[in-house]
Amino acid sequence: MTEVLSQDEIDQLLTAINAGDTEPEDFRPAADSRKIKIYDFKRPDKFSKEQIRTVSIMHETFARLTTTSLSAQLRSMVHVHVASVDQLTYEEFIRSIPTPTTLAIINMDPLKGNAILEIDPAITFSIIERLFGGLGEGSKYQHELTDIEQSVMEGIIVRILGNMREAWTTVIDLRPRLGQIDTNPQFAQIVPPTEMVVLVTLETKVGEVEGMMNFCIPYLTIEPIIGKLSAQFWYSSVRRNATSENLNVLKEKLSTVDVNVVAEIGKINIPVRDVLYLQTGDVVRLYNTRVGDPYSLNIGSKKKFLCRPGVIGKKLAVQIIKKVAELEHNEFEELASEGEELL
Repeated sequence: MTEVLSQDEIDQLLTAINAGDTEPEDFRPAADSRKIKIYDFKRPDKFSKEQIRTVSIMHETFARLTTTSLSAQLRSMVHVHVASVDQLTYEEFIRSIPTPTTLAIINMDPLKGNAILEIDPAITFSIIERLFGGLGEGSKYQHELTDIEQSVMEGIIVRILGNMREAWTTVIDLRPRLGQIDTNPQFAQIVPPTEMVVLVTLETKVGEVEGMMNFCIPYLTIEPIIGKLSAQFWYSSVRRNATSENLNVLKEKLSTVDVNVVAEIGKINIPVRDVLYLQTGDVVRLYNTRVGDPYSLNIGSKKKFLCRPGVIGKKLAVQIIKKVAELEHNEFEELASEGEELL
C-alpha cells in the first residue's frame, strides 16, 4: 500500500528541491521488500498446515499402537515413529518407492476410494524371517513375495489396520479393510497421477533392520472429513470421546471383573479376646439392628442395595429391595416396620 505524505512533509520536500540540496532523480520508489512465494498451479496445495499437523498427531498415536502390537507379535524390539507428513502428487509418490515392494491397497470405508500402505522390503522380510523363527535380519536378496509370505504379511497388515482404526476414532469411525497386496507400484493406480495425496512417512526399526512405512491417502478420499482435520475439532473430539466412547469401553471391560458381594446383617465391635472364646451356639448381639430390618448388600466395600434373606432350593439367597441411593430416611423406616410385621 502506498504511503501518504502529510502536508508538512510535502512542504519540506519542495523546499529541499528548490534549494538544490537534492535532485529529483534521488527520489525513486522504494524496492518491494515483500517475499514472493512461487505457486505451481499444476500441483496446488490442498491441505493447510493445520490439517497436516492434525494428520501428524493422529498418526503419532498410530505409530505408538503399532510399536506395541508388533513388538508383542514379533517378540523383538520394534520402534515406529512419524518422520514426516507431506502433500505431493500421486505420481511423485509412486516414483519414490522401490520395485518390488509390499504395497497394500486399503479400503477406507466409510470414506470413498482407497489408500495405500507401503512397507519397505527390508522391513517386510525382517518381519517374515522373525515369524519363521529366524533372527529377523532380513533377506539380502529382494524378491516377490511367495504365497506363504504374502499370507503372513496379510495377517501383519490386518493387525496394523486395527491400530489405524483406533487412531482415527477422534475424527471418524474408520473401518479400513485390506483389499489386495501388490509388489509393483505401477499396478496400483488408485487415483490419477496428478491427484494430490497426503503422505505419512513412518520410520520403522525391527531389531537392527531399519526402513520406512508409507501411508498414502488421496485428497479425494479424505475430502469429506477435511473440515474435521483441525486442532480445535480434534481436541474437542478427544474430550468428548473421553466421556462417552471411552466410558463405554471401560464399562465393557469392567463388566467381566469379579467382585465380592456380601449381605451384611449388622456390625459390632468386640475385643479380640472375646472373639477367641466364641463357640458354636453363642449369641452375639448386634448394635442398631432390629429383627426384620433389611440387610445391607455390599459390593466390595460399598453399600449399594438393601435386601431380605431367603432360600432358593437348598441354597441361601437374598432378595434385593432397592438401591441405597434411591432410599429416603422415612422409606427405610417403613421397610423396617414391614419386616417386623412379617415376623
